[in-house]
Amino acid sequence: MSDIFDGFPPAAVQFLRTLRENNSKGWFELHKQDYQNNLLKPLQALAAGLGPLMLSIDPDFTVTPAINKTISRIYRDTRFSRDKSPYKTSHWITFKRLRQEWKDYPAFFFEISPDSYRYGMGFYSASRQTMEKFRTAVDRNPKAFLAATSFYPNNRTFTIEGEQYKRPLKAGISTELQEWYNRKSLYLVSNHRIDADRVDRKLIFDVQHGFEMLAPFYHYLCKVAA
Repeated sequence: MSDIFDGFPPAAVQFLRTLRENNSKGWFELHKQDYQNNLLKPLQALAAGLGPLMLSIDPDFTVTPAINKTISRIYRDTRFSRDKSPYKTSHWITFKRLRQEWKDYPAFFFEISPDSYRYGMGFYSASRQTMEKFRTAVDRNPKAFLAATSFYPNNRTFTIEGEQYKRPLKAGISTELQEWYNRKSLYLVSNHRIDADRVDRKLIFDVQHGFEMLAPFYHYLCKVAA
């Protein structure tokens, strides 16, 4: 595996798009080498290239550029899913701490799909208790929250996502704060369409810059989740 990330070639994007239309064991077995050469290797190179930065943000991150370490498996677990297609058409890199309750801890991620890619940081699926701890932390020390998110109001990279409650949980707070406060789970994400048939090598620099921007809020969420 080369550690030099050179983007995702047209063959990687084409593999994902064709897999979406031919999601079967027979087709995949004929194109397994395409997956390994054109999609898995760039994912490994991207994970390896981001590794030093991620360890500077959190020395407890797992950064090994391998499947089931930082890189998702292509095989879907269909046991409890209505969708019985055997292979994932979205693939991701995740930088997180190894712990049993990792879904309640923040993580950084990159994901590529047939027509788009995205990257960001936040909770994968925070419990109600974790989000209550987040709201309590904001209420008790709003200055600390505002300091950790000071990058956000003027940034053009990330937006807040995560399912929201239909009704405000707390009256009398600003619209800007309500956008954070009223979530069932919470993450910041930068979404991009794949307009050409490849993703350029400069992606790694965009992701590095974005992750550095998010680092103060990551540390804030770690304290919340602890």
